[in-house]
Amino acid sequence: MRVLTGFAGLMALVYASAAGAAEPAAPTKPDLQRGQQIATTVCAACHGANGMSPVPTQPHLAAQHQEYIAAQLARFKSGARQNPIMQGMAAGLSPEDMRSVGAYFEMQKPVHSAARDKARALAGQKIWRAGDKQLGVPACAGCHGAGGHGIPAQYPRLAGQYPEMLMGWLKAYATGTRASDVMQPIAARLSENDMKAVVEYISGLQ
Repeated sequence: MRVLTGFAGLMALVYASAAGAAEPAAPTKPDLQRGQQIATTVCAACHGANGMSPVPTQPHLAAQHQEYIAAQLARFKSGARQNPIMQGMAAGLSPEDMRSVGAYFEMQKPVHSAARDKARALAGQKIWRAGDKQLGVPACAGCHGAGGHGIPAQYPRLAGQYPEMLMGWLKAYATGTRASDVMQPIAARLSENDMKAVVEYISGLQ
């Protein structure tokens, strides 16, 4: 209970921060044609024109939540999330562009893949579904869903992502290279073998 309460405390901070923000103006409807244009000319080299990344170190964006994509693009543009390549790509995008490209990618068919190491994936499944109380690690499914489909705006869809890319994310959280009040303390408690097991399991989710 102490572990769950601590994690719930982290979540409460996130929700309280969101609740205290000023109510934004109603966004305009996404322009899917504009979103496709951006996806095929700006994003395709790393993420694929249909959102299926040809590069193992870059995330698939197909079926990713529109709100999450738009929010991350805004963070790259502002510098809140550091990445020289993505900052350059997002620099010329308006908030409307970000919502439009997010909506386009969300409509694409999700990636279907399979775990390559069944034994390792089974170990990862335990952490994904139940966490590890001894380490103080909550279940990944609590935020990303049993099937890895995430929660729009807040938590990304992870199902079918490349294990290489996911491993990079977890290590960045663990070292603080990528900031997150929720993910940093969780990733920091995982061993490298734990991380490998979790990402192997995620890569096989549909």
